[in-house]
Amino acid sequence: MNPPSFIQELMNFISASPTPFHAVENMANVLEKNGFECIHEGDEWDSALTSGSGKGRYYVKRNDSSICAFNLTGEKLADVGVRVIGTHTDSPCLKVKPRPEIVQKGYLQLGVEVYGGALLGPWYDRDLSLAGRVSFESENDVLKNALVNFEIPLAVIPSLAIHLDREANTSKNINPQTDITPILLQSNSDTFTFIDLLHNQIIKQYPDMVVNTIHDYEMSFYDTQKPAVVGLNQEFITSARLDNLLSCFVGLQSLINSATKPGVLVCNDHEEVGSGSMSGAQGTLLRSILERLCPSEAGFAQMINHSFLASVDNAHGVHPNYIAKHDDGHGPLLNNGPVIKLNSSQRYATNSITSALFKRSCARAGVPVQSYVTRNDMACGTTLGPITAAKLGIKAVDVGMPTFAMHSIRELAGVKDCTYMYSALHDLLATEVV
Repeated sequence: MNPPSFIQELMNFISASPTPFHAVENMANVLEKNGFECIHEGDEWDSALTSGSGKGRYYVKRNDSSICAFNLTGEKLADVGVRVIGTHTDSPCLKVKPRPEIVQKGYLQLGVEVYGGALLGPWYDRDLSLAGRVSFESENDVLKNALVNFEIPLAVIPSLAIHLDREANTSKNINPQTDITPILLQSNSDTFTFIDLLHNQIIKQYPDMVVNTIHDYEMSFYDTQKPAVVGLNQEFITSARLDNLLSCFVGLQSLINSATKPGVLVCNDHEEVGSGSMSGAQGTLLRSILERLCPSEAGFAQMINHSFLASVDNAHGVHPNYIAKHDDGHGPLLNNGPVIKLNSSQRYATNSITSALFKRSCARAGVPVQSYVTRNDMACGTTLGPITAAKLGIKAVDVGMPTFAMHSIRELAGVKDCTYMYSALHDLLATEVV
């Protein structure tokens, strides 16, 4: 593995994935190039797969925003289990409302809804574009979907000048209903419709597509600034959506380059809002696929007993300006290796057994490893790890790469940690599970 090219591919992937729909499409393309075959939940699967001893590489998409890829090696799953990497495709953002057009003082704005626990301040004064999925009626009353990405900067949320808000640097409050409405253009006309804008963009991107009636959309604003490697020694990567496209990319590369044991990569949508959806970790995607690969009740239980999940999400690196926000001795440093996340209230799924498995893989890969525990007087976030572990009864560890500015429009991570995590996961996919 060439670290500079690995990081460049990561940045290209994030740039091309402004929404979960685009991320899944891009992951599917990479999987296809590496010998994975697309199969559908609604189809009859080959008997070799459903016997639990098939061989080959496959992937399944759900809602076009979640994807599950698996590599079968021919070993009977009831005997050897599966090694699962779990991540999520969504990130906090601003989603366009169903009737978004707002005209005030000659400015055309679009109403937005905050998705997830977004850090709102950094959304000001950014060059924003729009991307997402549009559902429309084509010829012969056929319903179709199209992925749309305007790419160019077309909106901005200007800050209020310090002269009009003298306490902006001491007590800034952001009202998500009134203070973060993007400006699209200057106009006193009430004839503009967002639907017309989407219709024109679909025709531009897909000239041969017939679009009769747009019925709905899932469109989000995103920052057009490209990812970059920064720092005097080029030791940091800064980008939008590092939480959690960073883990999606590293998990994807780990899976496609591993073939010794049955491996699974599941990238769920809606983690940032609790995972409670058909395409979220509380849905049935992973369990449904595993049950079809090992359909007997006894065989499924045996498979799960031999299986292991690494829930890979970002971790809070200790910020040098806010050291007191971390528990002493548990402040992960960027570029010092993956972080094992622990919480006695089971907000993370790690236990001593699963921590030991991950540490063993880090040691074998020559990778440093760190631990993170939240301060007792601060709330702890959670991941898809505990949800998946509870639904499947699978052994699980929560790990991540340390980052700054989590849930900002632009986050920061360590370049070395990306390759460290890849090496650890690559070994984990080939490990024996106790």
